[in-house]
Amino acid sequence: MLKRKNAKWLLLPMAILLFLSFTNLHKFYVSVTNMEYSESDEAFQITSRIFIDDLDDLLEERYGIKSNLATPEESKIAEDYIKKYFKTKFIVEINGEPIAYNFLGKKYDADVVVCYMEIPNVKLQEVKILTIQNEILTDMFDEQKNLVHVKWNGNKKSFVLIKSDNKGMLNL
Repeated sequence: MLKRKNAKWLLLPMAILLFLSFTNLHKFYVSVTNMEYSESDEAFQITSRIFIDDLDDLLEERYGIKSNLATPEESKIAEDYIKKYFKTKFIVEINGEPIAYNFLGKKYDADVVVCYMEIPNVKLQEVKILTIQNEILTDMFDEQKNLVHVKWNGNKKSFVLIKSDNKGMLNL
């Protein structure tokens, strides 16, 4: 009886190892962008959350800089390159016209970079169509998914944008 019990305890770790050898550990590639209209400021306020290590890798591969984000050795030009990248990969159109936005800065929250942007001077009653194109990190990771949540006047709409379908459109 004792030998049988010992055999069970020996087989359990082996079975777990066997099971784990057939599972594929896969990193999840995702960003989350919130875009909310502020009536008091007449502006769309935007926050975008991206994993630090993914953005770090992108800055090195695309621009050749070792950014060392969220470390004491962070490159002084890292934020400039993040801003430059956003301007080419995150595009907002109002009524079919590209709209410039202000990149306000970034902060770190655990393993995520939170980027802050704003589209000032927006009269919501004049907005008929809002289009968001989000290609953040899709040039680096084919599996990248960019979630975009838009809030205005008590309404909310969400998109999941991927490399092959990177635009979301709202009729306000």
